[in-house]
Amino acid sequence: MFVNGPIMGKGSGLPWWVWCCGSYLDLCPLSRKVNKIKFLGKETRESLCCRKHRQILCHIALPLEHLLLEDSRVATAVGVEVPDKMKSRIPVVLLACGSFNPITNMHLRLFEVARDHLHQTGMYKVIGGIISPVNDNYRKKDLVAAHHRVAMARLALQTSDWIRVDPWESEQAQWMETVKVLRHHHSELLRSLPQTEGPDHGRAHSLAPTAVPELKLLCGADILKTFQTPNLWKEAHIQEIVEKFGMVCVSRTGHNPKEYISGSAILQRYQHNIHLVREPVQNELSSTYIRRALSQGQSVKYLLPDAVITYIKEHNLYTGDSS
Repeated sequence: MFVNGPIMGKGSGLPWWVWCCGSYLDLCPLSRKVNKIKFLGKETRESLCCRKHRQILCHIALPLEHLLLEDSRVATAVGVEVPDKMKSRIPVVLLACGSFNPITNMHLRLFEVARDHLHQTGMYKVIGGIISPVNDNYRKKDLVAAHHRVAMARLALQTSDWIRVDPWESEQAQWMETVKVLRHHHSELLRSLPQTEGPDHGRAHSLAPTAVPELKLLCGADILKTFQTPNLWKEAHIQEIVEKFGMVCVSRTGHNPKEYISGSAILQRYQHNIHLVREPVQNELSSTYIRRALSQGQSVKYLLPDAVITYIKEHNLYTGDSS
């Protein structure tokens, strides 16, 4: 099988970088492009050369499953046996923070699109998703009580086998900054890891570091723009989010995430840990629109899960009277 195009991967941040370790790759340093990739047998030696410069000047180790093209499709060798590739991937849990006032189908869609994207990189396996509704003390206009928003999220997730709602943030005595919510859930992930008994007096030891899941903040690309708003985010918090945890940002109409990244020294430095995901089905559905439609007595069927619509009606939420 032959593939044309520049290589992308995890590493130095250059436009042609490659995450390396494994098989072999021949790369032309003059064009810094690979125009031909040839996969040979089970040993998967990749022979690459630049047609323009006709030079093969260096060899770089490269695992097949981490070889990506510009459009993020995993390049797969024909006839190469890859036993359960998911087992060798980095486990990831996605965390979405927000009002969820109310939760909509597009909130749920973010998780599905992000999971597909991370799986297609060949590097990650998404093992869970968490929805964390904001605390009532956030004091946002028209924000209904947290117990309603948590209940609606639970109803919306009845059909999901990998996403759950977590009420911890909403149950705190005060509003929590996003980075503190990430720290909490990261600690919970570490605490939930299987423990093995160590030789030193039976003390428990966690598994090898490779088994520790990564926690990434899932959001719309518009969140990157809010990082530029004066006094909204602390720079130290922005750095901790992108350096320690990482982000998965799903595209939104009218927003240019690459521009937001280029305009921030911190985001530029850690752009390798910011995954930009293109939503193929652009939809501007928002909770704001849902609240407006409900207050005007308009139908929101097929925009929210039916169970959520029923809950809203039963508790008289988002109506003109409740507002």
